[in-house]
Amino acid sequence: MQGRLRSFLFVAFILVFCACKQNQVRQIPVSDFFKTPEKSFFKISPDGKYISYLKPYKDKQNIYIRSLATGAEQMATNFTDYSVRDYSWTFNNQIVFTQDIIAVDEFRIYTLDVATLKVKSLVNLEKARIRILNRNRMQPDVITVAMNKRDPVNFDVYRLNVKNGELKPYLLNPGNITKWYPDANGNIRLVKVSDGVNESILYRANDKVPFKSIIKNNFNDRVEPIAFTGVKNDFYALSNVNRDKTALIEINAETGKEAKVVYASDKADILGVDYSKGKHRLELVAWEEAKPQKHFLDNDIAKLYKNLSGKIKGNAVDIVDRDSTENKFIIVSSTDKNPGSYYLYERGGDKLTKLADINPEIKPEELCDMQPISFKASDGMTINGYLTIPQGKERRNLPVVVMPHDGIWGRNSWDYDAEVQFLANRGYAVFQVNFRGSAGYGKAFRTAGFKQVGGKIQQDITDGVKWLIANKIANPKKIAIFGGGFGGFSALYGVSFHPEMYNCAIVKYGLINFFTYLKDAPPFFKPYLKMTYEMVGNPETDADQLRAISPVFHTDKIKSPLLIFQGAKDPRANISELNQFVRELNKRNVPVIYRLKENERAYFKSEHNRMEMYAEIETFLSNNMQVKP
Repeated sequence: MQGRLRSFLFVAFILVFCACKQNQVRQIPVSDFFKTPEKSFFKISPDGKYISYLKPYKDKQNIYIRSLATGAEQMATNFTDYSVRDYSWTFNNQIVFTQDIIAVDEFRIYTLDVATLKVKSLVNLEKARIRILNRNRMQPDVITVAMNKRDPVNFDVYRLNVKNGELKPYLLNPGNITKWYPDANGNIRLVKVSDGVNESILYRANDKVPFKSIIKNNFNDRVEPIAFTGVKNDFYALSNVNRDKTALIEINAETGKEAKVVYASDKADILGVDYSKGKHRLELVAWEEAKPQKHFLDNDIAKLYKNLSGKIKGNAVDIVDRDSTENKFIIVSSTDKNPGSYYLYERGGDKLTKLADINPEIKPEELCDMQPISFKASDGMTINGYLTIPQGKERRNLPVVVMPHDGIWGRNSWDYDAEVQFLANRGYAVFQVNFRGSAGYGKAFRTAGFKQVGGKIQQDITDGVKWLIANKIANPKKIAIFGGGFGGFSALYGVSFHPEMYNCAIVKYGLINFFTYLKDAPPFFKPYLKMTYEMVGNPETDADQLRAISPVFHTDKIKSPLLIFQGAKDPRANISELNQFVRELNKRNVPVIYRLKENERAYFKSEHNRMEMYAEIETFLSNNMQVKP
């Protein structure tokens, strides 16, 4: 009898042991989450003969090119000092690309001849910026660009010859133009002007006639042109004029009047529109509810997406590039647990070829579901967000990392986030709040965040944490807050004004003083300052409010341990002020770790610096939350 009992207990022990082993989650290395992708930013040449992508060479991103005819791949650039920042194909098989020379704050523009792989410097811009507006099939050697070369405050439009580097002024900015909208041939027929608060859309039928104002709005109302319809002079635009949710509409360019609504959702703002420049047609609209949504406006593209979704099962699918004939497409697929993969799809033969996994080290089955949630704020407003629960853990009494998003008027979305998955893999629930003011929820929700950066916006985050505690999801003694930019401000605000709520805070390129943030804005941000004063606060008329919420004035309130990361070349950071802020915290014996990285802007481009940062975040959280992986 005793022998049978011992045998039973032994078997029970083995079963429990095996079950425990099965529930163990592998700790994925930091390097797997945050390494530079082996291949990324795939594009296809307009003639459909080549695929290009970025790949690291000696820790710097360089352009590689693959021939679709032969399969041969070549490294086209070999920079070892600074990465290729971004690039674009022209219609004559040239690639135009830029570099950000951080040490001297200079942007450089180059052209790459694909046939010879020769690189030629086109323009060097000291303390200036450039963006490509349009490439023109009719003039393949010429691209349309905007740059603030003449005046650091205002961007002008130029024609840049990518063969000989000739730069010709096309449209000089009188001082109030904030955006240009080229037509299919690269001609600027619509512009947006602003006095900082009020915006107008101006139209001209061709380059020989002056612009005339056709639409006037306060900045609360939005009209964002997409493309001309090809019928009369009508154009498509995203607009929330006379409605709460942004819709896709058609506008008569001669009168500025709304001709018709193309598509609207009563649940969310339309945030994106796909338009085929080659076939001059609308393809789809996209918006975000709990998860991303699409509505197709063209039967052909709807069939193509349906076909692709059948081939790439379980993933969200997006077309990110195509050749001129629209027979070859670059596809990217991803989920909340999958960083994604790139594919080449060829209509001829209905052929789908995988080009690369963005991060092949990541196994989706090891990661965690990002769950949409909602709760009521203390004033009754519904707030949405996302909660990611560690794999193998019950939704109960968990250590939590709160992650407010960067950009006051940005948002969190349901998609793959390396930081979220890294923290969840280490045993933390991750809580993301789309506080009032966040994008995509309509005009009323957005304006509810005006002048609430230290008020109801922060209260929404606090109410969200209280919701977690009330529902017994969070362990109230193990809560941290972590953010970058405005999220960094929110983290510092949280430990300043709710010290009982948070064990510690992690701050990346955080906003610590609204006065200097507004005063030190880059010259090209000046046209938006009046609007920012209306939305955030005016340093003169709202000085008391901005002083009351800026962390730099409240070092006496901070007691929790801090971990702060900052790039020394971040154009929005006042490094001397941040250094003084840290010194004040040290004087008050606040446990603070401060990492200032030279030759980095806000986001750490160096893989070495990123690895160090996240390894330190892991140790910091473990020490202050007493959570073992």
